[in-house]
Amino acid sequence: MTRKSILLVTVDCLRADHVGFMGYHRPTSPFLDSLAAESFVFPAAIVAGAPTYYSLPAILASRYPLALGRDVLGLAPDELTLATALKQAGYASAAIGAANPYVSSRFGYEQGFDVFRDFLDQGPAALSADRASDGASSVSGNGWTSRLNRRLQKIRPALGPLGIVYDELYFRYCQRVTPTANSLDSLRRFPAADVIVDEACRWLESIGDAPFFLWLHLMDPHSPYYPKEEALAMMGDAAVTPYRARYLNSYWNRSDLGVRRLARHRDQIVALYDAGIRWVDAQMARLIESLRKSHRWDRCILALTADHGEEFLEHGGRYHPPSHLWEELIRVPLLLRVPGATKKEVVKAPFSLLHLAPTLLDAADLPVPSAFQGTSYWAQIREGATYDAMAISECVAGCTNPFRSENRLGPRVLSVRESRFKLVLHFDPLKDQLYDLEAAPGEQAPLSPAVHKPERRRLLEIVRQHLRQSAEQRDVHARVRACLRELRLEAERTHA
Repeated sequence: MTRKSILLVTVDCLRADHVGFMGYHRPTSPFLDSLAAESFVFPAAIVAGAPTYYSLPAILASRYPLALGRDVLGLAPDELTLATALKQAGYASAAIGAANPYVSSRFGYEQGFDVFRDFLDQGPAALSADRASDGASSVSGNGWTSRLNRRLQKIRPALGPLGIVYDELYFRYCQRVTPTANSLDSLRRFPAADVIVDEACRWLESIGDAPFFLWLHLMDPHSPYYPKEEALAMMGDAAVTPYRARYLNSYWNRSDLGVRRLARHRDQIVALYDAGIRWVDAQMARLIESLRKSHRWDRCILALTADHGEEFLEHGGRYHPPSHLWEELIRVPLLLRVPGATKKEVVKAPFSLLHLAPTLLDAADLPVPSAFQGTSYWAQIREGATYDAMAISECVAGCTNPFRSENRLGPRVLSVRESRFKLVLHFDPLKDQLYDLEAAPGEQAPLSPAVHKPERRRLLEIVRQHLRQSAEQRDVHARVRACLRELRLEAERTHA
């Protein structure tokens, strides 16, 4: 029997409601929309954590992100993963990522892959993008203007309302004096999807007819939002210049503005974000056309999803900080195409990405490791059968820079998501919030503690069981190996 290959694509920051096959009104994903006609589309795919470093352990290792302890990030050394299971089954394997520092061998993601390419060695654009993302940081030096600004910054708290005027004037000044980039490519922090797909095609050509596992992690929708100019043209936004794109990103990144002023440019920021999605769509068309030409597509499983979503002021926030678990952050698209399977409607019950790896292995007729915490739902998906499911998501509040180990020990935030109700639990200060997603899908106001008491009690019991199992079933040996790796890396950095 010919074994099925597996192509897994994770798109950083891709919201469920920004692709056409999930109902989006803009043409961000015409190719994927056509592919959805022959694929299983999940109405409520939910990540197990956000952002990336709390999401990927569930996708790759079918394990909750905090299961080894809040201080452990990524995959533990020798941890069983989708990649290691397929390698043991004789698959050729490669992972190609677009320079996300959290998707690297530093966090164990190279395990099980014959080829691991993260593009972190090609980062000259990162510095320019970092500067471009914050207009106020673009001006430095020892000129009179810089000296004046440093003096004004010292007395800034005493300026009162005039401080707002000063902030605005200084922002505009920085935008004017910062050299204008000659292209969006020179501003982009991460390699675009065409670079990653080129690398993937070269690897596929090198392995002959062997069954393969290929994982691509694409960064095009990630901030700072500098899409390919071709993608802007596809979306009808070709008039956006590099200067304008840098201005918008700098404005969106300002910490001195409230929601009302940020909202002035929200639609233009979303347009840049959408163009990044469109470029992913175009490159997926190119990759799959290559698979068709090589006669591999008919025996290739495709799973396309995201590690998390993105905030655009729905709750006053931007980007994807690990502080909340709103729907715009945890609900992502999931498109599953399995050759030979007849498409059926997938039920609206939540599908946690904790279950993705075992489901993929089952769809490929391969055994599911008993160490996986998730369960295969392939039988129910294939038959269009109903299933009772809930999705748990978790993160550590405020851990925006996990390279500093002390930032990983903050209070936990945890959500339990069912078809209708969602409970969000903050641990410091202790607070639980219950939402009715059918009556109020925007999560703008939690339900009163006086209503839906049985539902609240039932979801709190699920939280209690999850926390107890996390402690009782913790793989102590994996935790020790991960902690030893962390100590070794710290020692290497100290002595470098």
